[in-house]
Amino acid sequence: MEKLEHIGIAVKNLAEANALFARLLGKEYYKIETVESEGVRTSFFELNGVKIELLEATRPDSPIAKYIEKRGEGIHHLAFEVADIRKSMEDYRRDGFELINPEPKKGADNKEICFLHPKSTNGVLVELCQDITGS
Repeated sequence: MEKLEHIGIAVKNLAEANALFARLLGKEYYKIETVESEGVRTSFFELNGVKIELLEATRPDSPIAKYIEKRGEGIHHLAFEVADIRKSMEDYRRDGFELINPEPKKGADNKEICFLHPKSTNGVLVELCQDITGS
């Protein structure tokens, strides 16, 4: 892992959460993006090199909608930047971590992503992410 890339926070209402975090952090979000494949709309704040990603469900069957229904709003995941996502996935799989998705997929903020299952990481959903080059 290279660094903590972002902290993902599940929210019910992105507009309300954006206003709250703008007041909290003293700055506005720098991007809003929809990831149709995940059924999520995201916004990003940046503070001293660490990003905060707010995630709002765009459909009731999305992972974020299910998460909020079960656990409520709050920290959803920690994302770590990796230099080579496929190699990292293989290394973590070999070290006994369970991967949620067998192949990297396109995520928000021009990233390829993969998640490690919380049951293999002490209850924390961990995202591995790598910049998509050439985009």
